[in-house]
Amino acid sequence: MRAKRPIAFVAAVSSLCFALAACGGTGTDTATGAAGSASATCPDGKIRFGIEPYEDPAKLKPAYEVLASALQKKLNCPVELQVVDDYSAEVLAMRNGKLDIAQFGPLGYVFASQKAGAQALVSFADGSGRLTTYTAGIWVPKDSPVTSVADLKGRTLALGGTGSTSGDALPRYALKKAGIAEADVKINYAGGHPEALLALTNGKADAAEINSQQLAVAQAAGTFDPSGYRRIWTSDPIPNDPITVAGTLDPAFRTALKDALLGLEPGDVAKVGAFLDVDPPGPLAEVTQDTYRPLFELATALGLTEKDV
Repeated sequence: MRAKRPIAFVAAVSSLCFALAACGGTGTDTATGAAGSASATCPDGKIRFGIEPYEDPAKLKPAYEVLASALQKKLNCPVELQVVDDYSAEVLAMRNGKLDIAQFGPLGYVFASQKAGAQALVSFADGSGRLTTYTAGIWVPKDSPVTSVADLKGRTLALGGTGSTSGDALPRYALKKAGIAEADVKINYAGGHPEALLALTNGKADAAEINSQQLAVAQAAGTFDPSGYRRIWTSDPIPNDPITVAGTLDPAFRTALKDALLGLEPGDVAKVGAFLDVDPPGPLAEVTQDTYRPLFELATALGLTEKDV
């Protein structure tokens, strides 16, 4: 029941070019006259920015357009967004040199670091500048007889997608800690966090993972009323997604990129932060590999490899 989707870019939504001139033309900045040619802040004439598919791409694109446009102005370089098909596709794309920078889920970053040399630069902070976190959760209907993870034996559990930190690895780790074999639970991968929530509300699953970010988004949209459900398990806090850079790129670019990201205004990242339950939004905050050390330990505890994302 752990079906993977194809490792491919979504053709309909994967690419969005932010050159200030026509996307297929010269790449000239009409404000400065500077061509999008290789420089310390513009490798290969553009920056390819990968986005993990943690929400409907049609909703993610407008939010990331704001961030990408601000970053483009900081670096004087076109930024091309690519919303990937799944978590493993993003790791593979960076490993194959098709992405310069990427936002990974915390667990995806573990394997991007190990297999693609991804270096964590920044993540999302609140209005006080403090790095934000989120939690994984398992929910059931309010009248369900299930009161703990141990009660999930023989029942259907909807998870978001293979390779997701909160929508896959952590709920499975909760099963392991409760002494429940995965074979004793009917695990269904719904295809994303919103889809897992829908599986629960539509009666297609006895339980579902709903992380704190998806909970906030669904409540704000009026698509989920938590009063009709119960949370039977919550994870420890997880540091929010890192924005990373490929380790193969010039150190001068990595430094310029980090400085540019740290220099973005809260308004530049607020729309993305809204999907990550960052309220009130602040500037981006510096992170390192050590920030995500618990996720490296989780991957080891579960025996995960890059094939699991």
